Amino acid sequence: MRTVLYILIGLVLVSCTSNTIYKKPKNLIPKDSMVALLTDMYIASSAKNQKNKFLKRENNYVVLVYEKYKIDSTRFDISNTYYTSKIDEYTEMLKKVKSNIDSLEVMYREEQLVQDSLKGLTGKDKVKKDTLLKRRMELTDLPEELVQKKEKALNKKELEIEKER
Repeated sequence: MRTVLYILIGLVLVSCTSNTIYKKPKNLIPKDSMVALLTDMYIASSAKNQKNKFLKRENNYVVLVYEKYKIDSTRFDISNTYYTSKIDEYTEMLKKVKSNIDSLEVMYREEQLVQDSLKGLTGKDKVKKDTLLKRRMELTDLPEELVQKKEKALNKKELEIEKER
């Protein structure tokens, strides 16, 4: 009886290992394109909850990424499944994606600093500008008529700040 139990436990342990590596699909997205695609996908998915310049939320930016790379979701899923079955390669790809996102963040932060310096914003003015931007973001929950009135008031305040300089 014990030998049967040991055999069953041994079979369960051996059968539970998952070393599934899928065959390379015909329409596989190349690694370098997949890294760029994943970078854009992460940015698009994180931008999902942000409001655009019209203070509206775009439902799905991922569709725009598919259009940019001229692929469909099925091809992406097949390629992503293939790459995830090769954990070491996929980990390297994700490290490159993280590096791309970090470099984009640094680039945009530097660009913002340059724009602020060109506008002549100093520390005190920058705090005022940030406060105005936060207030503008709070307006998105109000009815459209009130938003327009509040925006006019904020624009007047921005003009006053520029005049003070």
